[in-house]
This record gives sequence, structure tokens and C-alpha cells, in this order.
Amino acid sequence: VITYNACLSALEKSNEADKGFELLAQMRSQRLEPDLITYSALISACEKGNNVEKALELFAEVKQRALEPDTILYSSLVSTCEKGNRAKEALEVLEEMQLRGKQPTTVTYSALISACEKG
Repeated sequence: VITYNACLSALEKSNEADKGFELLAQMRSQRLEPDLITYSALISACEKGNNVEKALELFAEVKQRALEPDTILYSSLVSTCEKGNRAKEALEVLEEMQLRGKQPTTVTYSALISACEKG
């Protein structure tokens, strides 16, 4: 999984989300379970590709698999919602983040403010 995560992070940085999802499918075909790092990289890739719906699907999958989202994953999702002009969802993510005892960062708040500015 570590090697896949490194590749996913590189693909996210090079704005190649589609290849990231192909890699996720390959991981699953080899019966490797994605972890939080996997999901964080893919959600960040969704941000760059402005694919809020896919990011929200990934987040739902994280919760379905009973993984505990961390601050990085939550912040990535808030940023993705901001890029997609989805202030309501960004606020909901922040609320859940706080309810689960995760501390928002300046990155989280900056993305949230920007999302609210956009409406």
C-alpha cells in the first residue's frame, strides 16, 4: 500500500486524478485495501480536478469502511468543496470534523472562508 500511496501522491501533484483512480482500481484488484493516505491523496486530486462529487463519494467510502478521518483528510475535503463552490458541504465537513474531535487548521479555515465568500 505504501508504494501505491507514493504513486498516488505523485499523480495528485501532477494533476492526474484519472490515473489515480486507475491505480486505486489496480490496488483493489490485488486485494489491497486503501488507507487514509490513499483517500487523502485521491481527495486532493479531486480538488485539483474540481470533482467534488467524486471526493464526497470517497469520503462516504472512508466512513463506510469505518476508517477514522484525520485532519488532513477533512481539510482536503473542505478545500475540494471550496474549489467546487460548495459552501454548504464545506461547512458540514467542518462540523463533522469538530464533532469527531479533530482540530481544524489554518488551511481548513482559509478554504472554508473562501467557500463562504463564493456562496
